[in-house]
Amino acid sequence: MEIYKEPIYYQNPTLCIKACQFRDEANAPSPPSLENRKWHYHKEIEFILVEQGIHEIQTPNNVYTLTKGDIVLIGSSQLHRGRKLSTEDLIFIVLHVDLQPYFDPAMMMYYRHFSEVHQPLEALNYIFHENEQVKAEVAGIISRIHAEMMHKASGYEIAASMHIKHLLLTLLRGDSRSFLQAHEYVDPKQIGPILDYVDQHLTQKIELAAASRIAGMSYFYFSKFFKKTMGISFTDYVNRKRILKAEQLLVTGNQNVTEIAREIGIENMAHFYEMFKRFNGCTPKQYIQRLSERSQTP
Repeated sequence: MEIYKEPIYYQNPTLCIKACQFRDEANAPSPPSLENRKWHYHKEIEFILVEQGIHEIQTPNNVYTLTKGDIVLIGSSQLHRGRKLSTEDLIFIVLHVDLQPYFDPAMMMYYRHFSEVHQPLEALNYIFHENEQVKAEVAGIISRIHAEMMHKASGYEIAASMHIKHLLLTLLRGDSRSFLQAHEYVDPKQIGPILDYVDQHLTQKIELAAASRIAGMSYFYFSKFFKKTMGISFTDYVNRKRILKAEQLLVTGNQNVTEIAREIGIENMAHFYEMFKRFNGCTPKQYIQRLSERSQTP
């Protein structure tokens, strides 16, 4: 089972966007550059819009069969892979976006949800099944972003940025299940260094006391501040990030489960298994088996 971290090369580094159209011709081998037959992941969220043919996208928990006009959203660092199902040409647009630069003051009330603190953005794919109007609007936005990034007409940077904001707004207003509810304003200057600290020390011991010092707050006040700001306790946030890291280690390395647990800073194996099952609904062995079975699907 081949899995890799895909590097995303932005067409404009200041925009943190890559938008490309791919064509998988009928009865022709897939271009090597596509690399879309392997399980892979990247920090950017990804939208796939099918313009022709049938495209199957797999994640560890779902299989999406996309035809003309269909869209799928893949969250940050989420394992996924795709394959062509139709005998005709498959044509699709792939949009990669790092959302961090787009979290300006107007966006910060929705930060905890768009940054996937509580659940992967993959959960929003229900919108495209239940609301044809929203699906068509998102498809139009993705196409316009692609056109702007390809033609690079005067002011395309402004246009592309506006389209990204429009895309997020459309998802927000189309979210009938309220996954993206507003919450209290998040100050990126306060919360950013704390989240960076967690990301940089996932393989080490992470203490709330150290995070509170980074925030310049007392231990007690920081604990309340983080829960109020992010809607999740600091400990639960760290555990969620560690399990996401464990998922990648499970499928990209040759370590056993005990070694992986230690590498993400968890010595108690019972605690590791309990957390993994809480976040994935299965054991590490079942998780690997599920991916392996899908990888062997002809």
